[in-house]
Order: sequence, then structure tokens, then C-alpha cells
Amino acid sequence: MSVAVPIVVMLVAGAAIGFQSLFAGTIGSRVGIIESAFIIHLGGFILAAVILVGMRGGSFAAWRTVPWYVYSAGFLGVVIVGAYSYAVSRIGLAPSITLAIAVQLILCAVLDYYGILSAVQRPFDLARGIGVAVLLVGTWLILR
Repeated sequence: MSVAVPIVVMLVAGAAIGFQSLFAGTIGSRVGIIESAFIIHLGGFILAAVILVGMRGGSFAAWRTVPWYVYSAGFLGVVIVGAYSYAVSRIGLAPSITLAIAVQLILCAVLDYYGILSAVQRPFDLARGIGVAVLLVGTWLILR
């Protein structure tokens, strides 16, 4: 498989995160953080339900094969949306997303290095170390 398709998919996802974060901040500042998380997840639920109905259930029946701890993803989604709803209206969109991405990348480098929670194990070499250092400097520059 070409890497072009996953790259395009993640470019779309990155744009979606930017818009969703901005919208979450707007909803959160007007109706409240928990209310924002509820409204956003309700919209996501409706879209996913419509798609599943169109797919005649997809492979939904395989839910029993998934490790128990991955079901916390929904709870983490509420934490993420709540955090953006809170932070974006207080420190801005770019600083909020920059902090979240910096933490994501550092955490994921650790998860990859140790192969934690079924992550593909990858070495932490000099290039990754330099990447993390540049990331931290870039984060500091955006936040100052």
C-alpha cells in the first residue's frame, strides 16, 4: 500500500482537529465545558450511527475481541474535548494545540520505544532525540 493515502488521511485529520478544537472552545465558552463535550460527542455518535446503519452494522460484532482497556478511548475523548473547550478560549487555539501535540509526540515516542499497549516497538535514536528537542523548542517559542 502506498503511504500517500495514510498521509492524506492524517492531513484531513489534522485539519479536523484544528476546526474541532476551535468549535469546542466556542461551545465551551458559551454553554460550558461538560456541555460542550456532550454536544460534540452526541454529534459524533449520530454520524457514526448513520454510517454504521449504511454499512449494515459493519464488523461491530467483533467488539468482544478488543482488549478491555481500549474502551477508555471514549472517556479520553471527553477529557480531550473538555480540555480544548477550556483552554482554547483562555490561551488560544495555536498554543492549546501545540501543547497537546507536544505531549502526544513525546508520549508516543515512549510508548513506541517500550512497545507499551501493543504499540509497534521502535528505537529511540539520535534523530528522534533531536526531533523531541526541536519540538520542545518550537513549543516554547509558540507559547512565549
